[in-house]
Amino acid sequence: MSAPDGTPSATDLRSALAGTLGPAAAEWLSTAEERLRSSAGALASLFPAAGRSCGHGPLAGRPGWTVADAARVLLLLAVPVDDGRRLAETLACYRYGDAAERLSVLRSLPLLELGPAAIELTEDALRTHDGRLVEAAVGPYAARHLSRPLWRHAVLKCLFTGVPLASVAALHERCDPPLLRMLADLVREREAAGRPAPPDAVALLAAAPTVLPTRSGD
Repeated sequence: MSAPDGTPSATDLRSALAGTLGPAAAEWLSTAEERLRSSAGALASLFPAAGRSCGHGPLAGRPGWTVADAARVLLLLAVPVDDGRRLAETLACYRYGDAAERLSVLRSLPLLELGPAAIELTEDALRTHDGRLVEAAVGPYAARHLSRPLWRHAVLKCLFTGVPLASVAALHERCDPPLLRMLADLVREREAAGRPAPPDAVALLAAAPTVLPTRSGD
C-alpha cells in the first residue's frame, strides 16, 4: 500500500509494472535487481538502461509516473543500504543522469532510507527551472528533511514555476508565520504592479490564521 503521504511503496510499483512489462522487460528488471544486490557499481550502467529495457509509457495508477520511473526506483532499492553504497550510487545517478533520470531519483528519495544525507539532491532540483523536478523535490522527503528557510523558499519557487501548491507535501503542517508573510508580500507586489496574484498563494493566505510576529530563530 502507499504510505500515508501518498508515496508509492515498492509493492505498489511492482504491482503496477506487473501488468505492463512484457516477459523480456520483466526478466531484464529481475536480473538487474539481482545483479545490484551483489555487484558494486553495476547501477552506473543499469540505471540509464531502464528506459530502453522497460519502456517509457505511463505507469498505471500513478499519474505523471512512467514505467521507467518505477523500474529505476526498484533498481535503487535493490542496492544495499547498510554499507553506504545506496547513498553513493543514488547521488551518482542524479549527478550524471538526464532530466528524466533525475526525476526518478527525486521520486525515489522517500523510499530509500537515506535520512537527510541526500538532501543536496532536493536542494539542487530547487535551483532549476524545470517544473517537473521542482514538483518532485517538494515531496515527502523535503517535508521531512529540508530546513525551514529552504522549505519556505521552495514553496515560493513552486509559485514562480507554476507548480501547484497541492504538490507540496505537508504544506499545512509546515506552513508558518514567516511563510505567510512572504506570500502576503508577493501578493501585494503583484497587485501593486497590476498583475494577478498567484491563486494558490491567495487561497493559502485565506485559509491561514492571522500572521503572527516573527519569532526569534525564524
